[in-house]
Amino acid sequence: MSNSEESSPLLSNQPQPTTTDETTNKSPTKTPPTPDTKTKQSPPPIAPVYGWTADGLPLTHAGANVIGEPLPRAQWDSGLFACLGHNDDFCSSDLEVCLLGSVAPCVVYGSNVERLGSAPGTFANHCLPYTGLYLIGNSLFGWNCMAPWFSYPTRTAIRRKFNLQGNWEGMSKSCGGCCDMEEEQLEQAELACDFATHVCCHPCALCQEGREIRRRVPHPGFGAQAMAVMIAPGGQTMGRH
Repeated sequence: MSNSEESSPLLSNQPQPTTTDETTNKSPTKTPPTPDTKTKQSPPPIAPVYGWTADGLPLTHAGANVIGEPLPRAQWDSGLFACLGHNDDFCSSDLEVCLLGSVAPCVVYGSNVERLGSAPGTFANHCLPYTGLYLIGNSLFGWNCMAPWFSYPTRTAIRRKFNLQGNWEGMSKSCGGCCDMEEEQLEQAELACDFATHVCCHPCALCQEGREIRRRVPHPGFGAQAMAVMIAPGGQTMGRH
């Protein structure tokens, strides 16, 4: 039986069993080293961009080392009494804003809030209450003393949204830092300055805010989608049946 198995051609290609000596002499196959997850260098995390907190305090920007470090504030694009000499991309000049602020401040205020909020109905919801307070103040006291109480938060919103320098901080820098204070106290002082600016120089404050926001935010009407209007060909007519 063993001879028939040895002479069988079907068994000639079968591998022969290896001995223990052969297996020990063979060099073990080298497996590629697996990268160590601990030593693998990961890209540095990108610092998040922080904005304004609920208390109205600016937080750090990307690249800063300490969270809570104040952002460097930008200057207003125009001064409080700069009324002439510039046109924006939407054919709105400083002279136009100045005339509207002198004749119809309710229009300037409503337009500022509309561009700042960009929500439907914003213009009417702010222009009409402002007009009522404007008429009441002029009728009872002879000057517009009530509308500034309603409109000064818009100046604060513009200053916070675009991280603009306030009046108190500008005064402190002009005197060499004599009025420097902590961020919370500085924000309270800026709120008081926003209110005082609207009470003492109300038309000029509205015009400055209008110039600033017109150069930073386009009117919501320019961002609307165009309507597709289908016009019949000129040679096509409707026949009567």
